[in-house]
Amino acid sequence: MTLSIIGPGFGRTGTNTLKLALEHLGFGPCHHMYEVIKRPETAADWQRALDGDDVDWEKVLGGYKSQVDWPGAFFWRDLLEWSPNAKVLLSVRDEDAWFKSVTNTIFAVRADPAQIKDPLQSAFAQMVNDLIDRAIGSTERDRDTVLKAYRRNIEAVTSEVSTEKLLKFDVRQGWEPLCEFLDVAVPDQPMPRTNSTEEFLSGVRRRR
Repeated sequence: MTLSIIGPGFGRTGTNTLKLALEHLGFGPCHHMYEVIKRPETAADWQRALDGDDVDWEKVLGGYKSQVDWPGAFFWRDLLEWSPNAKVLLSVRDEDAWFKSVTNTIFAVRADPAQIKDPLQSAFAQMVNDLIDRAIGSTERDRDTVLKAYRRNIEAVTSEVSTEKLLKFDVRQGWEPLCEFLDVAVPDQPMPRTNSTEEFLSGVRRRR
């Protein structure tokens, strides 16, 4: 089973909201970093992908109908090769708001794998650190470096994916453009809103 929807947008672009929305629309289960958090043993597969090893995407993502957020977002080209008929849903956000959010969440909670005793959690932390370094293209986290990476990803997706199979989407737009793109009915309830900075940090504190 291949993916119906591939989400190459960076983390903190409303990806958990999008996960819940896609699952509500019938495109679940949807893979998101939270799936790796729930099953840290799967971090090893993503680490192998980061290391350039051959990856059996059926093993990693088989059973999922859609994918958003890191780590899958980093491998969107590979996922398109595996799922050539998938639609591409590029989540975006005002870049100033995005930079503030990613700085206060993902960057702020970066952990040192050497300080984590549990081997699965240590491997998960290592994978996340390597992933973010690769996604940003640097170990630096200054505004200029990070926003260049953010823009570079958007430019790559919009230039390489055909317009008929791509939607550049901000979750603030609501259901209508998303449902039109996916050719499904618009729900009679508000789009979910979740995973604010406060919720993200609260979740990290609980897990730790």
